[in-house]
Amino acid sequence: MKKQVISMMMAATMVAGLAAGCGSKSSSNGGSTTKSSSKGKVYLLNFKPETDKNWQSLAKTYTKKTGVKVQVLTAADGQYSSTLQSEMAKSNAPTIFTVGNGDAAKTWNDYTLDLKDSELYKHLTDKSLVINYDNKVAAVANCYECYGIIYNKGILKTYCSLKDAKIKSADDIKDFDTLKAVADDIQKRKDEINKAGGYDLKGAFTSAGLDDGSSWRFSGHLANLPLYYEFKDDGADLISGEATIKGTYLDNYKKVWDLYTTDSGADKKTLASGSYNAEEEFGMQQAAFYQNGDWEYSGLTDAKNGYTVKAEDLGMMPIYFGVDDKNEGLCSGTENYWAVNKKASSDDQKASLEFLNWVITSDEGRDAVTNKMGLTAPFDTFTGKYETKNPFFKDANALMKAGKTSVQWSFNATPNVDDWRKDVVSALTAYSDGSGDWDGVKKAFVDGWANQWKLAHANN
Repeated sequence: MKKQVISMMMAATMVAGLAAGCGSKSSSNGGSTTKSSSKGKVYLLNFKPETDKNWQSLAKTYTKKTGVKVQVLTAADGQYSSTLQSEMAKSNAPTIFTVGNGDAAKTWNDYTLDLKDSELYKHLTDKSLVINYDNKVAAVANCYECYGIIYNKGILKTYCSLKDAKIKSADDIKDFDTLKAVADDIQKRKDEINKAGGYDLKGAFTSAGLDDGSSWRFSGHLANLPLYYEFKDDGADLISGEATIKGTYLDNYKKVWDLYTTDSGADKKTLASGSYNAEEEFGMQQAAFYQNGDWEYSGLTDAKNGYTVKAEDLGMMPIYFGVDDKNEGLCSGTENYWAVNKKASSDDQKASLEFLNWVITSDEGRDAVTNKMGLTAPFDTFTGKYETKNPFFKDANALMKAGKTSVQWSFNATPNVDDWRKDVVSALTAYSDGSGDWDGVKKAFVDGWANQWKLAHANN
């Protein structure tokens, strides 16, 4: 998946919202609200143009059921920030709006209601999917995406049937050491696995391409983990980051990178050549593991691509990093967090919370979010026919329900993202083809971050 497509998906919007349930008669089974106790009104400033029709319909349905006026304004594509600034300056300001990251939470701090006691927060399956700012829950994620290591259940099942396999089932892979032991063994025994299962296995992992069409997986998605754990250690905002980094977990980054490039059929010296297609490799069952995200499901299962991997064989596990593997979930994140306007009247605040609680609990709301908008909501109310059909999201939800902590998207904090990543990729390429060393990667990662941060914040 190309970077620009990911950016669009990261901006995928509007899922449900916030909840207080004060006096609401919403039913999680049937959305049977008939009358709201609120005297207020709702004004939702919608982020995503393509969801406008669905939100307008939900607004009309809720007003008909409750008598509460719900206004929805959808900002033009790429104009949300300016529209929000303009609308907030009016007397009839939005009561519900989107906050994208810690910087936005800082900008709108005077306008964000603390949501720690809201029904929305209570229904959140993973309490890390929030923006904490100024000692409050300033905003709550309303949808999310996830990425990790996609794996082929069929290949792993065949591997587990071999004598002296390192695991009995894929479920036994719960940490980096086990993942490495399994991948090393698959790499050594790929011919044996091919003979037993009729595969065309070239390596345990797909190629770790460092060309422009693939390198973001490693300079962005894999690089997210050392950033996330360092920000966490430093008490920094996990989404907004900090001006300097030490590279505390770059040795872990190296171990994962070495695993990807050693247990693979790709030539380390040609990773930047653009001659590899990791999706095709995985789709044609030439590899058991493939680092990527939920968006790959459609491509891997599209009959037009002619891939041999079966939909029922697709699963996703965390990118085990050797830091907190016991508690680590998938890398889950979004740029879409719901906030409620603290400067709105108490009646309007209550009405807004009740409306969004209805969205995440009623049949009408959940159907719109999952089946019409095509989003995945991080709330425990989205079960049964309102649960996502994407198996990768199901894996993410299962990990959340098991108490695992999602790894937040700390790469959103990358300063001058294209320039920083370009230098990291260049250093990774040199390290991999033998023309450079790991110290070059560390320098690009740590010193490059500080330099780009200064340039990015020069006028602040």
